[in-house]
Amino acid sequence: MSELILSRLRQTGVVAIVRGVDGDVLPTLAEALYAGGVRLLEVTLNTKGALQSIAQLAAAFGDRMSIGAGTVLTEEAARQAQAHGAQFFVTPHVGQDVIAYGVRMGIPVMAGAMTPTEIYTAHVSGASAVKVFPVGTLGAGYLREVRGPFDKIPLLAVGGVTLANAQSFLAAGAIGWGLGGGLLDKQALAAGDFAKMKQNAKAFIDVYHRFTQMSPHPEN
Repeated sequence: MSELILSRLRQTGVVAIVRGVDGDVLPTLAEALYAGGVRLLEVTLNTKGALQSIAQLAAAFGDRMSIGAGTVLTEEAARQAQAHGAQFFVTPHVGQDVIAYGVRMGIPVMAGAMTPTEIYTAHVSGASAVKVFPVGTLGAGYLREVRGPFDKIPLLAVGGVTLANAQSFLAAGAIGWGLGGGLLDKQALAAGDFAKMKQNAKAFIDVYHRFTQMSPHPEN
């Protein structure tokens, strides 16, 4: 499964982060994101009804899109998410118990890290990719610097990524982005403008494709 998740990340560059979205709206939102090209979507576990939403989306999309659980803080949370169909886990921290569980179960984990020590610890603990978080605060220059010694570790830029700065993180060495607010326009979502969600997804993926065609990433 790790190969599928990383393959889908390298195809699109995007992990959609869905937090705080009503369960009644989520299927329509997910379909719009899928139509825009998204193939990896995480529902954060601090979203109301997250486990039920993960199960619903996993059943609805089957092999078309991988559904994961985000904000996975403990092994027990990971266990419950897996039971509801989560195909990957995302953590905001170096949760070594979550990473170890993912390794045992064959479920990829994208572990959150900030410092060089955290990035390396997450990687050697078995994380499939390391999400550098909050990268919008740290900046592309920071990611470029840590990419130097960690050029073989897949780094995902998460937290504060927008269309305006997305390419800078790719240029700094990120293999893609985790996109929350930069992708899910709150006003459009409140208005039920799902066409805007599709448009936003396509815009990010277009940035990714243009960049990778011009400057392919080295294999990690």
